[in-house]
Amino acid sequence: MYENDTRTVLTLDAGGTNFVFSAIRSGREVVDPIRLDAVTDDAQRCLDVLVEGFRRVQEVLDEPAVAISFAFPGPADYESGIIGDLPNFPCFRGGVAMGPYLEEAFGLPVYINNDGNLFAYGEALCGILPEMNARLEAAGSSRRYRNLIGLTWGTGFGGGVVLDGELLRGDNGVGGDVWLMRNVFQPDQIAEESVSIRAVKRVYREVSGDNAELTPKDIFDIAEGTREGNADAARESFRRLGVAAADALAHALDIADGLVVVGGGLSGAAKYAFPALVEAINPWLQMTVLDLTTEAGMKQFLKDESVLIPVPGSARQVRYRKQKQTGITVSAIGTSKAVSLGAYAYALRQLDLKSFYTL
Repeated sequence: MYENDTRTVLTLDAGGTNFVFSAIRSGREVVDPIRLDAVTDDAQRCLDVLVEGFRRVQEVLDEPAVAISFAFPGPADYESGIIGDLPNFPCFRGGVAMGPYLEEAFGLPVYINNDGNLFAYGEALCGILPEMNARLEAAGSSRRYRNLIGLTWGTGFGGGVVLDGELLRGDNGVGGDVWLMRNVFQPDQIAEESVSIRAVKRVYREVSGDNAELTPKDIFDIAEGTREGNADAARESFRRLGVAAADALAHALDIADGLVVVGGGLSGAAKYAFPALVEAINPWLQMTVLDLTTEAGMKQFLKDESVLIPVPGSARQVRYRKQKQTGITVSAIGTSKAVSLGAYAYALRQLDLKSFYTL
């Protein structure tokens, strides 16, 4: 979708250390990204950096952009473009009208959202959802998927939901916020405390007794046996992440009922987290969740087990899909690209809707 659209959207990857500015047209980056130091302690200087970065991108474009669209950390009133009290951006305390400021500076519509939502939107329109539907069609299956849940496992536990091509935002802008769901291991904590980098590190320390400062990559290497350490504890840290994610995901699937894709730095440990997730989640759903990172899971997913049954009193037959199933897999295009494509597609979708309703 939008792969043949010639409109250009300015985008931003807003990290706590760097702001990386770019532009996308026809689903592809059309400029060399411009990287500037992030400013977290002065609101006006931060806004100045944003204006500088987008202006520098504009200067190298061969045609004007139609919108600005990007992900920025919350809490925020994304609908109004107001960034709130961010823990790692203290200069935004009390709320800063970032979106309206940029709209006045550039004379363009500005769309801001969180990375979980835009990750899910990018995967639904340009990533795993069309890819899996194409594979189902090629395999001769009559099944197609229209809904998607995107999860990000990293510094935190993010998420987004896309229903029939539309991003679920919610009336308060918190649709798809799985990170606040129940924590199956720590009932007095939110799910994110067991589905995050800090959770993996904490569990490894608790189980192994090793208090060394290790990264998730270190712990993964220990699980793989390529680094010294307690391999059982390393695998347990990822297993618990999978179980905790399953508990939150089960509730989301009861509402959204779609494919599931995982991104973020911890998605690289899916080989240890997914088996536990699938085992924990399946007893609680009407559908079967298949691990699409495995050959067996993909084979079952692509199999068409529907049957034709007769319409009473007629020669007509209709297809009956008795088996209810979905799948979980890891992003094939990468989290950063999915977020950028999500921002791009979201801006164009909003512009199209605005044009439609003003006709």
